[in-house]
Formats: sequence, C-alpha cells, structure tokens
Amino acid sequence: MSDGTWITIVSLAATFLFMMGTPVLLVIFYWVVGASPVADLGLDNTGSELLNVFKDGFALMAMPLFILTGDLINKSGIAKRLSDFAYACLGWLRGGLAMASLGACGLFAAISGSNSATTATIGSMLHPEMVKGGYDERFSAATAAAGGCVGIIIPPSIIFIVYGFLMNLPISDLFIAGIIPGTLMVLAMMVACFIVCTINGWGFLIKLSFRRVVLTGIGAWLGFFAIGLVLWGIYTGKFSPTEAAGVTVGFCIIVGMISFYANKMMGDTTDTPIDEKTFASQLVVEGFTLKDIPSIVVRSAQISGILAPLIAVSVVMQQILSALGAQEAIGQFVTSMGGYYPVLFTAMAMVFVAGMILESLPVTIILAPILAPIAQSVGVDPVHFSVIFLVGASIGFITPPYGLNLYVASGVTGVPYFRLLRYSTMYLVALISVWILVALTPELALFLLPDR
Repeated sequence: MSDGTWITIVSLAATFLFMMGTPVLLVIFYWVVGASPVADLGLDNTGSELLNVFKDGFALMAMPLFILTGDLINKSGIAKRLSDFAYACLGWLRGGLAMASLGACGLFAAISGSNSATTATIGSMLHPEMVKGGYDERFSAATAAAGGCVGIIIPPSIIFIVYGFLMNLPISDLFIAGIIPGTLMVLAMMVACFIVCTINGWGFLIKLSFRRVVLTGIGAWLGFFAIGLVLWGIYTGKFSPTEAAGVTVGFCIIVGMISFYANKMMGDTTDTPIDEKTFASQLVVEGFTLKDIPSIVVRSAQISGILAPLIAVSVVMQQILSALGAQEAIGQFVTSMGGYYPVLFTAMAMVFVAGMILESLPVTIILAPILAPIAQSVGVDPVHFSVIFLVGASIGFITPPYGLNLYVASGVTGVPYFRLLRYSTMYLVALISVWILVALTPELALFLLPDR
C-alpha cells in the first residue's frame, strides 16, 4: 500500500470519527498515530514532542489562569454586575436587553479571554431574562452564542497567547491589537440586533435613568477595575500577560472573599432591586468563601485539561504535515495567487472554511505557521495578520457544522442546535463585515501599539 493511500485511509477514518461526535483531541491524536510511520516519525517522537510543547511554555501558563479568572468573576457575581450596567445603558432601546447581553459579553471577555466561558456565563444569566422580556428563545440563545465570539479577540485572549507562542510574537502587542477590532465586532452585532428586534418588535423598553446607570456603574466597578488592571499592566509593560493573569486571579479571590463577609455583615442584598440598594452594598459583590475555591479551580482545570493536550497534539500534527509536504503545498497554492490582496483574501478564505469544521485552536496551530510567513512575505504586518487570522477563526464559533458557541448556547439554554442557525445568520453577516474592514484597514489593529 502506497503512503498516499494510507494517509487517505487514515484521514477518512479521522473524518468519520469527527462526524460521529468523537472529541477533536482524540480525532487529531488518532490521525497523528496513524500518520507518524509514513512521515518516518516513531511514537517515541510523539511522546517527546508532547512534553516539549510545555517544557519552556511560560507564556502558556496564562491560559489556565485566565480561564480561572472567568470562573472566579462568574462565581463572585462580578459578571452579573457588568450585565446590569450594560442593560441600564441600553435597555431604553428596542432590543436593549439583547444588546446589553452583547455588551456584557464584551465586558466579560475583557477579563476571561474565553469564548465558551463568555457564551455559557452570559447565556445562562440573560437568556431566561430575554425570554421573559418578550424575545424569541431561538434569537436569545443565538445572541449569546454570537456574543461569545469576541471572547478570543478582546484582550486578554487565550488564543492570542497560543498564536504569540507559536509565531514568536509579543503577546502584549497581540492583546493591544485586538482591542479596536473586538470593540467593532460588539458594535456591529449590536446594530444587527437592533435591526432584527425593531423589525420583530421584540423586547420591553425601560426608561433611561441616569441614576440607574450610575448605580449599576458603581456596582460594576470591580469588573471595570479588573479590566483596567489587565490592560494597564500589559500596555505599560509593568507585567507580562502571564503575570497579568496571576495578578487578576489574586485580585478576584481577594475581592470575592472580602465581598462575601462584607455582605454577611450588612445582610444579604442579592434580591434587592438595584435602585433600592445602599451605596455600601453596591461596592461589594456576592462573593464566595474559601470552601468554594477548590470547586472553582477544579472546574477551570477541567477546561484547561481539554485545551492543553489539544495544543500539544496539534503541534505534533503540524510537525507531521510539514514532513509530508502538506505545508509546502498549501504555501505554494497561496503564494501562486500573487500580490498583497489575492494572498490575503485567499488566506482568509482558508481560515473561514477551516473554522467551519474545526475549533479555533487546531485551526490556529495548523494554519498560522503556514499562512503567516506567506502573508508577511507580501507585506502584511505580522501583528495585523494575527488579528485578521483570529477574527476569522472566531467567526467559526457560529458557523455550522461545527459552531462551538452554538453547541454551548444550546447546552445552557436548552434550545436545539439547529433552531439557532436561523438567528445566527445576521450576526454572521455583521462579523464578516467587520472582518473585511479590519483586513482592509491595518490601522484598526495597529493604532494603539505604542511603537507603531
């Protein structure tokens, strides 16, 4: 049997396993094991490479820390305060609660760095409220799924950490480059949301109250402080992304524990209407106890335990593809397009198609090392291309048949996956519009970088 025939059989088997619902980690691992002999790489190489990925990966330590941060701010009640503030600002508009959920996704993403955590947290909190407020349940769930897309673009971002690690780019620069594009993604989805809700007459309007905005803003001050702490530290170079993640985790733990005991002293105000809460109760969140921390850490570790092996095995897959000449073939195809824009849009098309069938992590690990050098060779700034690449990868979270965020939203809301697809379309159009704008306007990614 020829090598080509064997690789075809292995690839078809892996595709079948994926279609049958086998976890992506196992699909890639099975492919690696099956393809290793053809690439003259033994299984001992696979084992050693899996270890080497994390041997000197200090930057990757930020990933589990930011995942833990997301769980801490959710448990402490900071995420709820951020969503209350967003609703106070936007609830007077048609579709205001839905737009507020998108705004809350952006704020949550600015602390957690995870798309699935953003979708799950905001979806579980606001989907019931949206349904009560007269929104279609399918639209409500699709809104949470779409809002989660910004989780890997607005800094801090787990996938930016992986990209910077793979391509040897300053992660702090990547974080800063994602601020404006991520904000534009949220605004574009809000516009789409407003149009759809206006056409359908969804949502109950609340009166715009300056007092309510101020009170909820004060109530969300801890969330704003956490966001500012991360961005200030990274932008000024006071600490690295990994150190920023550690500082944020420590901050959230201290705030959560202090708030719990402060609430105990003042009396529980969780169910008290926002306008009736005292100034002191607004300054603290619900919080948690020391006994809650182990369960929070275990939850975060479960997610990290899924992502970390996927990074390692995808790196080995990339090595095998290189040995088989796949990277050179793809590189020659993209290069043959010739010129700045043909190469750029060909690369974007490849990322979009890959995002339809794979999660952003394997898409990044497999395609970024191939496409980034080609893009740079025709004059695309490497930091700008990183944003283009990852915005495209984030869109894959709501594109079938994979659409990870659609699955997450379906899981937390109980709305069947295929019923979400209709209402995710307008968000998809909005995100693709921003993606093209970012690709054509490098300044949107590079403007905030201090050395550009």
